[in-house]
Amino acid sequence: MTYATLISAAELAAHAGDANLLIVDCRHDLANPAAGLDAYRAGHIPNARFAHLDQILSGAKTGSDGKFKGRHPLPERQDFIDAMRVIGVNANTQVVAYDAHGGMFAARLWWLLRWVGHVQVAVLDGGLQAWQAQGGAVTTEMPAATRGDLQEQPSLVTTIDAEGVLDNLDSKAMTVVDARAADRYRGENETLDAVGGHIPGAKNRFFKDNLAADGSFKSPATLRAEWNALIDNPQTAIMQCGSGVTACHNLLALEVAGLPGAKLYPGSWSEWSSDSTRPVATGPQP
Repeated sequence: MTYATLISAAELAAHAGDANLLIVDCRHDLANPAAGLDAYRAGHIPNARFAHLDQILSGAKTGSDGKFKGRHPLPERQDFIDAMRVIGVNANTQVVAYDAHGGMFAARLWWLLRWVGHVQVAVLDGGLQAWQAQGGAVTTEMPAATRGDLQEQPSLVTTIDAEGVLDNLDSKAMTVVDARAADRYRGENETLDAVGGHIPGAKNRFFKDNLAADGSFKSPATLRAEWNALIDNPQTAIMQCGSGVTACHNLLALEVAGLPGAKLYPGSWSEWSSDSTRPVATGPQP
């Protein structure tokens, strides 16, 4: 079995006994970093492990040069691989990531595993709610993990740094897409970062716009039409958000739509806005 974008709750239930299946709970609350683990302990999908956004799915906020890299910078590759081995990920493991937030945090694990070259990783479509809606049980039992042997493979994704995004302001060779809510994009109601606004020229695609009313992803055809109206070519598109987390949701949506190849700007707005020499735009999308 290989699922590389989404897996439905019914499909997950059908594979529940597969030896090479590993489920990872990625629930989190940006305002309360302990909430995800608390929720996991209170009840999770049977045999699911837990991956904390701050401790496993992110790295040090300050680089060796002393510069701020954003609120959720990428972890060191080997640190991430080691963390995946600890929870039991092998080279042939089908990983299924889920949360209770429309895939907001699960997509980050999906992207990171692709970053280290792991193909067999998918997000549970509709998350924990979809699992429970189709009769899936939850448990408080903590599964024992056997250390895995995951090895780094050629990356399946690409990134761009702040300098590359800055250069693009002049060249305009790539389209930047901001995954934050429209008010934060406009520079309003900013509570997470010190400066409000957006990268000049960036377009806005709130990550929740990838979802249907029931919290599952829209159909590939619908996503393709919506994204084609926003960007000319995913190969020349940059996805960013507040800290490089929900941008991964947009990248997943593009993959579901059959539009692969966009880059992630990991530092995103939190890194960009930390340097006063970088320009800032406010107001609605032009």
